[in-house]
Amino acid sequence: MQTPPWRQALARAFTDLPGLLAYLEIDPSTLADTSRADRQFRLRVPREFAALMRKGDPDDPLLRQVMPDGRETTPTPGFDADPVGDRLAEIRPGLLQKYHGRALIITTGACAVHCRYCFRRHYPHTGGTAAPRQWRDILDHLRADPSIEEVILSGGDPLMVSDQKLGAWLEQLQELPRLKRLRLHTRLPVVLPQRITPELTGLLQACRFSTVTVIHANHPNELSPAVADGCRRLREAGVSLLNQSVLLKGVNDNCETLARLSKRLLEIGVMPYYLHLLDRVAGAAHFDLDEPAALRLQRQLLAELPGYLTPKMVREITGEGSKTPIHTAID
Repeated sequence: MQTPPWRQALARAFTDLPGLLAYLEIDPSTLADTSRADRQFRLRVPREFAALMRKGDPDDPLLRQVMPDGRETTPTPGFDADPVGDRLAEIRPGLLQKYHGRALIITTGACAVHCRYCFRRHYPHTGGTAAPRQWRDILDHLRADPSIEEVILSGGDPLMVSDQKLGAWLEQLQELPRLKRLRLHTRLPVVLPQRITPELTGLLQACRFSTVTVIHANHPNELSPAVADGCRRLREAGVSLLNQSVLLKGVNDNCETLARLSKRLLEIGVMPYYLHLLDRVAGAAHFDLDEPAALRLQRQLLAELPGYLTPKMVREITGEGSKTPIHTAID
């Protein structure tokens, strides 16, 4: 069987920092030591995503999201390995339930890109994903719980699995009559748009669920014409598209960038959904923006954008029954 083009593109991804820096024409001697951070959480960047970065600019906002940083290795109080309580929410290996009416399946530990701020960078995916034995247990639990109407496929990234495996999963999930909605949380439409194949869109179009795909873009420079084309194909398959971003210091922590992001999302048929305050995972403290600064930014966005283009600013707090909105005071 021929390897799909998106798999071939994935195999060409940068997995060593010297190679990425050479491609971007950045002198590694001008950077602080990153070797220990890279050993702890290996670099992985698709060439398609790297092509959107500014050459010669070590502060490019897309590069900052993926480049190992020596500060990652310094322990920071309040930043730990499980900042959102995923392990406490695990009801079966690979199945999490935090909120009423919906359950989340950890489909795989693999991602196309290793974002340095990822809240699951320390998640114990070995034994905690939907391998065949775990998948049977997950289906049994979903079948037995009448309250669950929505399944969220997450990871890692659920689109890292083959169309064949994804199709088999969808077929089995559709046999559970209480399930009404399917949600996919994925970064691949942004960092590897070749993944939106005719086979994938065919699977989603044939699915009986109301299907929502939540993509993840943090900066307008990520939304290339290829990304727009992939989103168009998903929409034509009947998939509703939302975007969630993470507020990251040095990447998108200004009104102009976030406003451009929302406007560009609308242009490609994606609605802004969430703007997450950083999940305080160990190794990501240098991305954190304090809450007063985030609230000032929210006020600026509310003054700049119509309400439907202003994403909800939220923080995830372990044990809460939903994401916690971060509200700005009305002057």
